[in-house]
This record gives sequence, C-alpha cells and structure tokens, in this order.
Amino acid sequence: MSYLVDFANVSTVGLESSPVAPALAGLRANEARYYKNKYDHDFVVEPAENAKDTVEYVHRILKEERDIVIASTPLEATAFEVEGIRMAYVFYESGLSTNVMYTIADAGKRAVGFKLSDGMDVPEELASKFKFARQKSKLAGTIRGSFFVIKNEY
Repeated sequence: MSYLVDFANVSTVGLESSPVAPALAGLRANEARYYKNKYDHDFVVEPAENAKDTVEYVHRILKEERDIVIASTPLEATAFEVEGIRMAYVFYESGLSTNVMYTIADAGKRAVGFKLSDGMDVPEELASKFKFARQKSKLAGTIRGSFFVIKNEY
C-alpha cells in the first residue's frame, strides 16, 4: 500500500522495524517537504517489495558505478519525475536513505545521494568511500549526507 508522506505530522508508518524509525521518518518527511515546496510534488512511497524495479535500479547504479552493495534491508521506495529529472529513493531499515537524481537531458546533472538518519552509524559499505557533511533539519534533527556523480548512462 502506498503512503503519502505528511511532513506536517511526521509518522513512522512503514518504517517501524528501523532502530531509528523516528529519525528516519523525519528524514523522509524532510524530503517530502522539499519536493512539495520546490516542485509542488506529493512524495508518495510504497513498501520496497512493491517497488522492486525502483530498488533494483538504485542498487544497479550503486554496484556498477562504485561497487557498493547496501547491506541493510530496503523498507520503502519511490520513483517519480519532476521538471525533466528522474528521481528514485530507497529508505533502508538502518536509517539510510539513498536517492538517484538523473536529469533526462544530455549533459544534465546525474548523481547518487546518501543521507544518514540521526543516531545511526555510517554503514560499513560507505564508511571508507565517503565523507559525510552535516546539516540541521527541523524534521530530521542532524542529517549527514554525501553523494557521487554518475558517469554512465542508465
């Protein structure tokens, strides 16, 4: 069942099995607020088992670009397009959020972003490859994030 993320009333719906569920819910709500304010897009997620294509797409890019395999279980995912940009998100049980931003136009911006929920450790598979910058969020507390540029075509 899909879930329209409400950033006014943050809920852990779909994320209950995460040890940092409230922080992950805040992170998800932070993303929902961004897309609503910037693009007037409603951020709707669905259980990962119902979004296998999105999860596989994100995992394929991670594997092919940087030989990264996320160890945590995917809980939710979403994919959508806004203003010529394809976006895909996967939210993991560990508290990790991974997104792929892929501008459809040639020579557009294409990147993978990682965000860590407040209270989680940096996943082992990312710790030696990335440095994480901190940002404050009213909805998510302290978010640590990093990214890399996608080099190939997907």
